[in-house]
Amino acid sequence: MEIRYADWMQMERNSGRVSTAHGTQLFQDDVHVQQMFRDNRLVVQLTADLSPVSMLSLRWHFSEKERFHEPVKVYGDAWERGYGDLEWRGVVPERMMPWVCALSNGSDQQPDTDARWTQCFGVMVQPAAFCMWQLDTDGITLWMDVRSGGEGVLLKGRTVTVCEIVFGCYQGMTAFEALKRFYDTLSPSRLRLEQPVYGSNNWYYAYGKSSDEDIRKDAELLADLTDGLENRPYMVIDDGWEKHMTDGPWSAGNERFPDMKALSGAIRDSHVLPGIWVRYLADGHEEWKVEQVARLQRDPHYLDPSHPLVLERIAEDTERLTMQWGYQLIKHDFSTCDLFGYWGFQRKGFLAGSDWHFFDRGRTSAEIVVRMYRTIYEHCPHGTILLGCNVIGHLAAGLVHMNRTGDDTSGVEWERTRKMGINTLAFRMLHHHTLYEADADCVGITGKIDWSMNRQWLQILSLSGTPLFVSCHPDQASGVVADDLRTAFIRASVQKDKLIPLDWMETTCPETWCVNGEKISFRWFQETGMPMKM
Repeated sequence: MEIRYADWMQMERNSGRVSTAHGTQLFQDDVHVQQMFRDNRLVVQLTADLSPVSMLSLRWHFSEKERFHEPVKVYGDAWERGYGDLEWRGVVPERMMPWVCALSNGSDQQPDTDARWTQCFGVMVQPAAFCMWQLDTDGITLWMDVRSGGEGVLLKGRTVTVCEIVFGCYQGMTAFEALKRFYDTLSPSRLRLEQPVYGSNNWYYAYGKSSDEDIRKDAELLADLTDGLENRPYMVIDDGWEKHMTDGPWSAGNERFPDMKALSGAIRDSHVLPGIWVRYLADGHEEWKVEQVARLQRDPHYLDPSHPLVLERIAEDTERLTMQWGYQLIKHDFSTCDLFGYWGFQRKGFLAGSDWHFFDRGRTSAEIVVRMYRTIYEHCPHGTILLGCNVIGHLAAGLVHMNRTGDDTSGVEWERTRKMGINTLAFRMLHHHTLYEADADCVGITGKIDWSMNRQWLQILSLSGTPLFVSCHPDQASGVVADDLRTAFIRASVQKDKLIPLDWMETTCPETWCVNGEKISFRWFQETGMPMKM
């Protein structure tokens, strides 16, 4: 299907009042919605004065030629991280697919691609709306949420480019290759790393119970496991260093972390690079004495990044972590859940609930989120690595170098690692080297997971060409585990391998992969199979 003007368009206001139109323009009172072509993209623009606009939608009706006349499977992306639920399915008309959807014939397990085709639908990164697709046998619909929080945006005469729509049709290649090419067209300004990033993160063996002394030992262990490698690894201090667990402020460490600047220096002295975790918007203890309007209307325990004072605080925290304390990687976490009150898997529709709005109601939620990400990026010194976690990937592309693209794996439960990790790696490698570097999460090593299973997770990550982070309890870093870690870190330090899932169109947990042109298989299930959960 070639990109063309939508056949039908709709605009919804806060009152629930709906206006529709055929053709390229919709006029209703002070609201104007327009479709136009620019650089082979279909651009949607919205202008309004005092009317609170909530939702726009476009609908393309399939012509007889555009209909799919053979069996197809449908791929859909997610708002932020995957939760073990990314998959190819049949046509499910009510399925909501954020940012990108695709349909494809055949199977990527078949080497002959002569008759293969994949049709892709998407929007360019950093749009001014939360954009979601629905596909049925008669056509395809794009929904654009332009609310500010849960209420209509008040543009006050401003014209906003809501999104830029791109279609792509690819023939004679696998669906994986087609989607990689398509994602690459959506993000022309990806941030690029000077060298591959890999290393250690202490979360999956410590779970917040850590100290300055522990981190220094972790850095020394990491230095030993990567001895001789020219590209040095990162030691990322995760949650637990701050005054209140998983909560601000971010101005000092707790009693177990008395001097965060000295700790970053000690990590560097170990010939390892220092990184740190932060949750910018959390202020559950309300230690920051700021006017109430700088807090989210839906929950005052979180800060509202549409308020200028909050952006100033985010900028100050970022400069403290990097310029003053010397951390060279920032992992910023939780922002999507903190902003909207939901994890991605909890909202099959749009993220925001109703009946609340941001302080700046003149900007859409998407604009506010992008501005927050940009504030973090612009206040980092050159060379700082930004790793997003629970960020909205399509809005963060171009503003983070790396993105934790799936929910947490585990240091204690293999089944969680299998469900979240394998699915994330397979489906979110589409984002790797297209939107950012895609981080499928850590290998947690505590001795509580059978090494024969966990070893496979380490192996496939090291072969993936994506970032590898390991969270290893020091007591476990000996013998075969240490040998395996050294081998994995050697590959992770260069990340030149190319990994492709082959059976990803048939399962959410692929077992058959292609590594540098050679087929390889893994066995992800234990002897007892899947555990029964009541």
